[in-house]
Amino acid sequence: MLDKKRTKALLAISLPIIGGMMSQNILNLVDSAMVGQLGSTALAAVGLGGFINYMCVAFFLGFGAGVQAMVSRRMGEKKSNEAANPLHAALIIIALTAIPITFLLYWLSPTLFQITNSDPEVMQQGVPYLQMRFLGVMFLGLHFSFRGYWSGINMTGVYLKALLLAHSCNIVISYVLIFGKFGLPEMGTAGAGLGTSISMAISTCYYFYVAISRTKDFGFMQTWPKKETVKQVVKTSIPSSFQQFFFAAGFTVLFWIVGQVGTQELAGANVIINLMLVGILPALGIGIGGATLVGQAMGQNNIDQAHQWGWDAAKLAGVLVVVLMLPVMLFPDPIMAVFLSEPPVRELTRLPLQLAALSLAIESIGIVFFNTINGAGDTSRTMMVSFVLQWLMFLPAAWFVGPYLGMGLTAIWIGHIIYRMVLTVAMVIMWQGRKWSAVEV
Repeated sequence: MLDKKRTKALLAISLPIIGGMMSQNILNLVDSAMVGQLGSTALAAVGLGGFINYMCVAFFLGFGAGVQAMVSRRMGEKKSNEAANPLHAALIIIALTAIPITFLLYWLSPTLFQITNSDPEVMQQGVPYLQMRFLGVMFLGLHFSFRGYWSGINMTGVYLKALLLAHSCNIVISYVLIFGKFGLPEMGTAGAGLGTSISMAISTCYYFYVAISRTKDFGFMQTWPKKETVKQVVKTSIPSSFQQFFFAAGFTVLFWIVGQVGTQELAGANVIINLMLVGILPALGIGIGGATLVGQAMGQNNIDQAHQWGWDAAKLAGVLVVVLMLPVMLFPDPIMAVFLSEPPVRELTRLPLQLAALSLAIESIGIVFFNTINGAGDTSRTMMVSFVLQWLMFLPAAWFVGPYLGMGLTAIWIGHIIYRMVLTVAMVIMWQGRKWSAVEV
């Protein structure tokens, strides 16, 4: 049973995160719906380009986990005046490295796309989208570091407000740029990518404004981070960065595998993933909220309390995911029709979409524990388990049943479900083993 008081505490931290992530997902769905009007090739190109972008910027995303683990621990230790120091370290590292990486990735965009999908039509639509997304590399990295900071100091409402502002602007900007409204040139998929990058810049500016005006008591912009703090941020964040990279690279390889089966299957896979994010993101938001409470309990040396927070978060996530995914499982056709205009593509997407929706409640438990273990600072072990299961088990199996045996999208997605179930079992075992309780950050 869910404890009312503990559930309320979890929701107070998690709901703004969930709201922000849901707004991101809604934006993804709106982008897919708009790009889908350009055809399944454009939709496939944007889906593949999004995962290439995710893979290339994954190094920066891992800093969010490191910042949150350290900030929440400082809060639990009653050292709130030092809470912003890990964020300072992450912002400096990202600012120094992101600009040269942006130029390099922009230049490499055609090569990166050709490696993953050599279809000339997909490349024609995908390369401009990817280049526009790469313009937002630095802002995306700063955004995730700030998310870890807001979570750690229990100010997740700032995250929600920033994303609602940015995504509202993005829907308008993307629409104008994609279809060339108000006298502007019609940019197609490139307009969708540029709109997303602009939205990240907007949210980053808002974060700095709020942090300067409201979090000086937490030390924001008051001191330079100490050398030891920078080292600890790197030590805690790098395993998470590698995990994010391999996870994103794995999805890029998955898109390549599905693309070998067919462009229609690739468009269907893009829609499945975007719809599954409707369920995954609430679980991820609750996991991030739970990670803050775990870190704070560990700062108070209360390991039993930290352990219980993980289970509270897992139970709550499971309930929410069941509620959200039931319509997708029962009524897939009208939902798919919003994104897929071609009946044959909807036909081959229906069963894997229903199976994914059915399995997501169990998968949500693994998502929560993955984040709470990271919140305790134990990022190395989660990275290793995730890598082994994705790269050594699932991806070879997906290639074998898909392009090699020709069994299609449904067989590939059944393999994906099995992989995520095994990962969930591994995360539960790790949480129960409590080795995460001995990690210092």
